[in-house]
Amino acid sequence: MTLRPLVFALALVAAHAAAQDDALRYQTPAPELAALVDAPRTPAVSLSPDRATMALLTRPGAPPVAALAEPELGLAGTRINPRTNGPSRASGYTGVAFRAIDGGEPREVSLPEGARARQVAWSPDGRHAAMLVDFPDRIELWAAEVASGRARRIAGPVNDAAPGSAFAWMPSGDALVVRTVAASGPAPEEALVPSGPVVQQSDGQAAPARTYQDLLESPLDEARYDHYLTSRLHVVGLDGSERALGPAAVYTSVAPSPDGRFVMTEARHRPYSYLVPWYRFPTRVEVWDAATGALVHTVADTDLAERVPIAFGSVPTGPRDFEWRADADATVVWAEAQDGGDAGAEAAIRDRLYALAAPFSGAPQELAAFPLRYSGTTWGDGETALATDYYWQTRQVNVYRFRPDAPGAEPEVLLSYSFENRYDNPGSPMTVPNVAGYRVLQVEDGAIFLSGQGASPEGNRPFVRRVDLGTGDVTELFRSEAPYYERPVAFLRDGVLLTQRETVTDPPNYYARDLGAGTTTALTAFPHPYPELAGVQKETVEYTRADGVPLSATLYLPPGYDAERDGPLPTLVWAYPTEFKSADAAGQRTDSPHQFTYVSYWGAVPFVTRGYAVLDDAAFPVIGEGNAEPNDSFRQQLVMNAQAAIDAGVARGVVDPDRVAVGGHSYGAFMVGNLLAHSDLFRAGIARSGAYNRTLTPFGFQREERTFWDDPMLYVGMSPFMHADKIDEPILLIHGDADNNPGTFTLQSERLYGALKGLGGTARLVLLPAESHGYRARESLLHMLWEEDRWLDAHVKNAAPREMAGGG
Repeated sequence: MTLRPLVFALALVAAHAAAQDDALRYQTPAPELAALVDAPRTPAVSLSPDRATMALLTRPGAPPVAALAEPELGLAGTRINPRTNGPSRASGYTGVAFRAIDGGEPREVSLPEGARARQVAWSPDGRHAAMLVDFPDRIELWAAEVASGRARRIAGPVNDAAPGSAFAWMPSGDALVVRTVAASGPAPEEALVPSGPVVQQSDGQAAPARTYQDLLESPLDEARYDHYLTSRLHVVGLDGSERALGPAAVYTSVAPSPDGRFVMTEARHRPYSYLVPWYRFPTRVEVWDAATGALVHTVADTDLAERVPIAFGSVPTGPRDFEWRADADATVVWAEAQDGGDAGAEAAIRDRLYALAAPFSGAPQELAAFPLRYSGTTWGDGETALATDYYWQTRQVNVYRFRPDAPGAEPEVLLSYSFENRYDNPGSPMTVPNVAGYRVLQVEDGAIFLSGQGASPEGNRPFVRRVDLGTGDVTELFRSEAPYYERPVAFLRDGVLLTQRETVTDPPNYYARDLGAGTTTALTAFPHPYPELAGVQKETVEYTRADGVPLSATLYLPPGYDAERDGPLPTLVWAYPTEFKSADAAGQRTDSPHQFTYVSYWGAVPFVTRGYAVLDDAAFPVIGEGNAEPNDSFRQQLVMNAQAAIDAGVARGVVDPDRVAVGGHSYGAFMVGNLLAHSDLFRAGIARSGAYNRTLTPFGFQREERTFWDDPMLYVGMSPFMHADKIDEPILLIHGDADNNPGTFTLQSERLYGALKGLGGTARLVLLPAESHGYRARESLLHMLWEEDRWLDAHVKNAAPREMAGGG
């Protein structure tokens, strides 16, 4: 302890000198941190429709910052690369291989050198897999033969700029419908001399909107939106045939009917909006003849939706959520709000579900009515479909069984639960692809199957349950058991379940589990990504906050650390606040003590390699029971959560309460600002990509429905910016300078830093070039770790005792 003041002073001198020299260059952190950025990534796995073959998809490491510096346009809430007519910052796979599920040599897909594959999609018959292939100046559609791995170009240039998939398999498996680039001339350019002002006008009707980014702002933006996102549709065969389908439009959905005779499209059109993103634009939904390209039926043409109420669960009026009924030949299904779309209004029936079958000439039939907000259907057959509705304000979820072939029959409530009560979550229905490639309920002998995370007081224990639709009897077929964390993926065949299994020391791999015999067979052998860190200690710590709410966190300790021998450690607490209406639900565990010890570069865990104790994913519930709202006591509950986490670590003998930092990303960064302003628990904070002034998000934020004008003091009280004079601990602010997340403008960090600097606070602002809300470039990630490591060393690990540092 006697050396700490001297070490602290030397650290400050070194930090000041380094700041003068390193301000404009990317830095590399300590080797043990840098190694995490460059650790190999485990391949992704995709299962064929017949569950006999898996695709092994090789994921690349972090891209260079040069990849993020490619041209980028933000248009109507989406970001595109104008060179390729595709999404900006697309990642993709560096390799694709097919391998039989029961073993054998992988069949590598040969792709052009340097190209990346994305959106790998199996044909309904499983004989081919289609994928988008990215080149520097274009995107092409390729198809690979599964039996041989041979791949070839099918169509291009593909337009993948608009949201939604750029292609879809026809049910026959021998053709695809694809969006291709429609633009032929140069892109619209800004005039050297403006022709006039940009004008918006309100007509006296309320149009509240949350704080979106990348919205259209001018007629030039509208012209660019049309230029880059307009595409043409073609049906292309694996045999080289091609036929056009419909006119050029901004297509955001293309879906062949299950019988392959039709294609349903959704296209956005003018008038556009400068207030809301693309998904609120007017939408024309049409059905086209897949063979002739002729228009068959216009399902709907919806209006611009600028006036959707901000209550959670509110929706636009008119038809929405269009889809094909997956188990029928050609039946269009959609929902319509019955409450004016306003989830805050009283209503006995909030939604009705309608269907219209080919030839689309009759009146729509009502399939079912829902008292809460309809959120989707899992189709099975004419006798069984499962529909879900929910109500945010009560956290209620209902799952209904209804008969699609008996329109108007009263749906039967099959499951009812609170979506924030994880312990009672019954799971989700398991599905299988049908012959058309659509996923439908897996039904066997009158029963369906549910799988879920299996949250419990001892941690997550994933399960599979069989539900008899006739009797309602529930039989548990599988449940993960210690020392494994084992997650069901799909049934390979009767009684044999594909699972992904891991332990604290073994990374996730795939297994075939015979439920009858109780045996498992390993199907993959992915190696440990960082074997040198296998000795990192991990455990779940459970504790109780001052008002009796049970909490937990995952504690990480350095390899070889012994509390009795080595004493308490400097500590980093990392968290993200979550709102609850129930204290019982808030106290439930959200982890598993048997999951693999990931030491990802992203959060707090890397600093266990630097001699810190880490309390990761510390529970930070914010509860508002009854008529109270969670945010009514937001600050007080944050402090209670933090105090409880620190006390738990101190009681374990591993946390030095005089040397604790707090960190978080996004809403977690907002938490950090509040904790430093309203408590003296921490020596320093790390706040990444946060929002600190809630008056800049006046129509609600996170899970807050009240507007600034409903409760201005709530917004002021929760904003760290308004209390910057109370932030008397050092805070490191990191932000991507191209953040596209709603509300977390880069300006938020700049303004908080400006306030702290003006008030004489200790702060550092780091803006990462070309980075969005989550950071991706290798240089950015390495520099982020370098900044965090240096900040923690100076202000936490080597910090002077509080009495010498002038208090907290």
